[in-house]
Amino acid sequence: MGANFAGANLIGANVSHANMTGTALTYATLSGAYLLGTNLAGANLRGAILLGADLSRANLHGAKLGNIAWSDTICPNGRKTKSGC
Repeated sequence: MGANFAGANLIGANVSHANMTGTALTYATLSGAYLLGTNLAGANLRGAILLGADLSRANLHGAKLGNIAWSDTICPNGRKTKSGC
């Protein structure tokens, strides 16, 4: 909780159901990552790359979501987006 993964390469990582509350993920590459049910409340995802990531049932409450690259990303509500959750 509150870890720093800024700029990390997490392509295809499976962090489903993890508690990543307040985690720094700025400019992290999360393409194809599985974040199903992950708690990202208050996380900083600014500038992250979420191409093809699966955020089904993830908690994004209070997360910072500016300047993210979205494409074929599955939002917490299960809808696929190209422009943001």
